[in-house]
Formats: sequence, C-alpha cells, structure tokens
Amino acid sequence: MASGQSRSSNSLVVPQASQALDQLKYEVAQELGIQIPQDGYYGYMTSRDTGSIGGSITRRLVQIAEQQLAGGSANRFSR
Repeated sequence: MASGQSRSSNSLVVPQASQALDQLKYEVAQELGIQIPQDGYYGYMTSRDTGSIGGSITRRLVQIAEQQLAGGSANRFSR
C-alpha cells in the first residue's frame, strides 16, 4: 500500500485536520522515543509501540476538548 493510504473505514469529520493529526503522531512518537518508519509501512512496528502512540494521541485530544468545553484557551495540541 502506498504511503499515506489507509485501509481504514474511518473518515475525518474535518478532512483538513489530517495534516495536524500526522504532525501530532510524529510529535508523540518522538516524545515516547519511538521511531516511525519513513516509508510509511507500520508492519514492522510492535503493537505496543503503535498502541502507545494512539493512546497518547487520544489522551491529548480529549484533554484539549475538555479544556475547550471548560472555556479554557487550549492551544493546538497543548500539554
């Protein structure tokens, strides 16, 4: 499968968010010390590593949403 393509049936509500989510993925992976393959093939990565990245992204997005709902001024992908 070519880089950037996915077999996932999930679709983004805001398609323009794709680039921001990719950037977040790389930021989280770097923070966790996980190397993301340059060729875009994740088959050699462990489930633990990919799960850690996904879990951290989800936690961060929930935190941002909670801050926005509470009226706080959450910067994009703030910690």
